Amino acid sequence: MQARLYVLLLLPLLGCTNTGYYFQSVSGQADIWKHQQQIEAVISDPTTLPDLKRRLEFVLRVREFASTELALPDNGSFRVYADLGRPYVLWNVFSAPEFSIKPREWCFIFAGCVSYRGYFSESQAYRVADNQQMQGYDVFVAGVPAYSTLGWFDDPVLNTFIYDPETEVAGLIFHELAHQVVYVQDDTTFNESFAVTVQEEGVSRWLAKYGTSEQREAHQLAVQRS
Repeated sequence: MQARLYVLLLLPLLGCTNTGYYFQSVSGQADIWKHQQQIEAVISDPTTLPDLKRRLEFVLRVREFASTELALPDNGSFRVYADLGRPYVLWNVFSAPEFSIKPREWCFIFAGCVSYRGYFSESQAYRVADNQQMQGYDVFVAGVPAYSTLGWFDDPVLNTFIYDPETEVAGLIFHELAHQVVYVQDDTTFNESFAVTVQEEGVSRWLAKYGTSEQREAHQLAVQRS
């Protein structure tokens, strides 16, 4: 509760330029808090569907592996579950000048400068994208299944990725926890490269210890195709 109040009290200090953006960010995060429950409570609920229960049990095993085998943070992240009732948790807007491969950067407190701008509302993301296009930018909007609060809050397991293949779910958890370990302001490329490295190594170690031969072969094929 104190952490949530801290974010709300920060709003008057953020300046006029990004106030609207920060407000939607805080509102979106608050909506996630409103929906989340402890995973153990969801598993023990008799109304929980068997498939969801099985997947959440898998997440708890992966979460323990992340801390004990990969030395990733042992905190409340990925120990709560939230069903947001939509396919993505947020939508990222990317834009670049015409004929350029260098994306535009947006700068924020805490996160520094990044090459995208995320919105919890799909329609709002596309309104921003339309505005960018009118200014002459090439624009791309991508739905995002998960994101990291960089350790400021406990990141939840979401309906937006819980039904993905097990190796992808495990990799996503390793990836997002890695952002809590190392995050360099103003360097999106390094941050994502570091997290992907932890993700790939973590999945390899998980499969070596717990995976079936079929899972290992499927993962190797996916890596080669990627």
